[in-house]
Amino acid sequence: MEVFQLILLGFLVVCAISVSLSKNLLNSILIYMSYSLVASVIWILLESPDLAITEAAVGAGITSVLFFVTLKKIHAMMKEEAGEEEPSDEPKNS
Repeated sequence: MEVFQLILLGFLVVCAISVSLSKNLLNSILIYMSYSLVASVIWILLESPDLAITEAAVGAGITSVLFFVTLKKIHAMMKEEAGEEEPSDEPKNS
């Protein structure tokens, strides 16, 4: 059982490093979700189910949903800015 816990702790370290090095925001959110789920499994193995449920609900659930909504809003704002370009006075060649 200790070997499994050490593997999970190693996975937490790998997730933490990869989140900070990832350049894609969507990948960072997904890695963060996996980090929270692994942390909740570790809490279960440490016989603390109340913390495990809280970590799964808040860490992987609510926080990730808020990140996804924020990411969607950012992309929506970028699309609006791209669509609001001023038309040029020069005629277009067809």
